Amino acid sequence: KRFCHCLSPYRSDTELPSSAFGPMATELQLRVHNVRELEARYRRERAKGEEAMRVLLFWVLSAVAAFAEGEPAGEFDYYVMALSWTPSWCAAEGDARGSDQCNADTGFGWTLHGLWPQFEQGWPSYCRTNARNPSRSDTAAQAGLFGTSGLAWHQWNKHGRCTGLSSDNYYDLSRLAYDRVERPEIFRRLDKTYRFPASIVEDAFLKANQNLEPDGLTVTCRDGFIREVRICLTRGLEPRACGTDVRRDCTLNNARMEPLR
Repeated sequence: KRFCHCLSPYRSDTELPSSAFGPMATELQLRVHNVRELEARYRRERAKGEEAMRVLLFWVLSAVAAFAEGEPAGEFDYYVMALSWTPSWCAAEGDARGSDQCNADTGFGWTLHGLWPQFEQGWPSYCRTNARNPSRSDTAAQAGLFGTSGLAWHQWNKHGRCTGLSSDNYYDLSRLAYDRVERPEIFRRLDKTYRFPASIVEDAFLKANQNLEPDGLTVTCRDGFIREVRICLTRGLEPRACGTDVRRDCTLNNARMEPLR
């Protein structure tokens, strides 16, 4: 008890004065030092464990993210057909890339960005398939639809594989979906850059396509430009409502739309 009473004025996290207990102090100080070393090592190891758990959690969440890369081909719920307004894409990024799609007098307006298999939430991509990849001549033949042969290849590689179709049939289906939608002629008559609410584009498509419903298409913007109209279709290419992750309409009131080149 006397020994414990003597220790009581000193906190466990302070140094013991060497004069307090003579030789015993040295041993006590050594033990306190060892305890501190163990505590510090424990904190370091625990921090490493927590970091490892964070990394593991990140990869687990990535594996079950909205877009599931490497899914089996043919497993999806519906299609999203994305139509890109080429002049706006060129002004925003295509010119800087030197894309042939942006050359003068190409006349590209609404080109097909892609026909994308979609889940009710999320989408598959880069699916596993035994289908033959398209040849250079195959993708070159699609440049008038997609804008460039390179985009035609990319769309097959990322999305077309997931349809479960051959590349030829995917391109044929893409053309069929594109041709079934009336693209309002008024946008091709623009003679200069205009700014207006993005909802005008949606209204024009709904008026030109009486079979479409407001919840079956969405207009997207990026960097202030009207960029795409996305239309949701069944696997049989009939109009249908879009999933909640697709219905993200552009709300800009002064969105920019470029004229044809």
